Amino acid sequence: MDIARPDVSRKRRIRRIIIGAAALVVIVLVSVGLSRLKPAAPTVDRATVWIETVKRGSIDRQVRGLGVLVPEDIRWIPAVTQGRIERIVARPGAVVTPDTVLVELSNPSLVQQALEAEQQLKGAEANLESLKVTVQNNLLSQQAVAASVLADYNQAKLQAEADAELGKQGLQPEITVKISKMRADQLANRNDVEQKRFAQMQASVQAQLGAQVAQVEQLRAALRLRQSEVAQLKVRAGMPGVLQILGERIEEGAQVGPGTNLARVANPTRLKAELKVPETQAKDILIGQSVVVDTRNGVVSGRVSRIDPAVVQGSVTVDVALQGELPKGARPDLSVDGTIELERLDNVLYVGRPTYGQEQSKVMLFRFEPDGVTAVHVPVTLGRTSVTVMEIKAGLKEGDQVILSDMSQYDTFDRVRVPR
Repeated sequence: MDIARPDVSRKRRIRRIIIGAAALVVIVLVSVGLSRLKPAAPTVDRATVWIETVKRGSIDRQVRGLGVLVPEDIRWIPAVTQGRIERIVARPGAVVTPDTVLVELSNPSLVQQALEAEQQLKGAEANLESLKVTVQNNLLSQQAVAASVLADYNQAKLQAEADAELGKQGLQPEITVKISKMRADQLANRNDVEQKRFAQMQASVQAQLGAQVAQVEQLRAALRLRQSEVAQLKVRAGMPGVLQILGERIEEGAQVGPGTNLARVANPTRLKAELKVPETQAKDILIGQSVVVDTRNGVVSGRVSRIDPAVVQGSVTVDVALQGELPKGARPDLSVDGTIELERLDNVLYVGRPTYGQEQSKVMLFRFEPDGVTAVHVPVTLGRTSVTVMEIKAGLKEGDQVILSDMSQYDTFDRVRVPR
């Protein structure tokens, strides 16, 4: 017969409750612990990342820009008058002098106008010569009349004086004396009139000749203009250099109007560099700063001569005046690489330029721990930039090693492993 033992059953239930509670506590603690565990640091192949050491010292701030060589002396040759292209004498690439004929035009109407202007000038010159003869004859006739009147006056004056003297002596009648004096006075008045008429004729001769001379000069200038226009039907280079290009639709038989650009001539011995600099890096560029231009065949120095105030497609055009002898192979439109020297920074903390991050900005970089394998994500404040290096203002110290390559795929991790 079984004997009931209630105390044993009760102890068993208590034990089961305690074990269950303990198990529940353990499960809760394990869950909390697991939830607080950080994800395992991903592993990055060291050969795929760019690692640099932070240094302190002096750096040269530089800005790099790509561009081309362009001539400093460029001249577009326009058509002065309307005409038809008869012949293209020179082709692009030809070496030219100021008198080299590039294109020959024809304009029969212009040639006819020049001939008419020449005939008009010859007619005006003949009229001028005829007028000179006419006015000279008239002047001589008036001079002869004036001289004759003057002689008559002088004779009458002497006669009047003689008669007056004889009249005083009673040897000449008084009436004769009066007649002599009256004749002398009349001739005196006529002499004054003729002398004034001669002076006026001399003045009118100058006026008549002046008007005709002015007409001749006007026609001569018109003829020179027409002859110049005819001469310019042979379009010349106007400067020494190389013929670079012909204008659009310039072909034999085409009609061109005044002002149409026919050709472009450049002096290949005087070149400058036109660099395209990103607008974010162009704010510190100043006229006069030193530049090193690499033509791929050699290096030549220069200085900033002009900065374009406009931004085109995110770039600013910077003109560089080259100094010294150009390397071999330097020619217009040759692609070049220019490095502009902005300033020298002394005793600054710097590192190689990361693949991302702008000047005066904050970025996140992976900095290596002392073990050289683990890299932690740290904020870094960047300062001024150069072509290959960037100033560090905060977040790193001298001797730190950082990863500068693009690590954006690991932004969600606070650390990575980079095994040796």
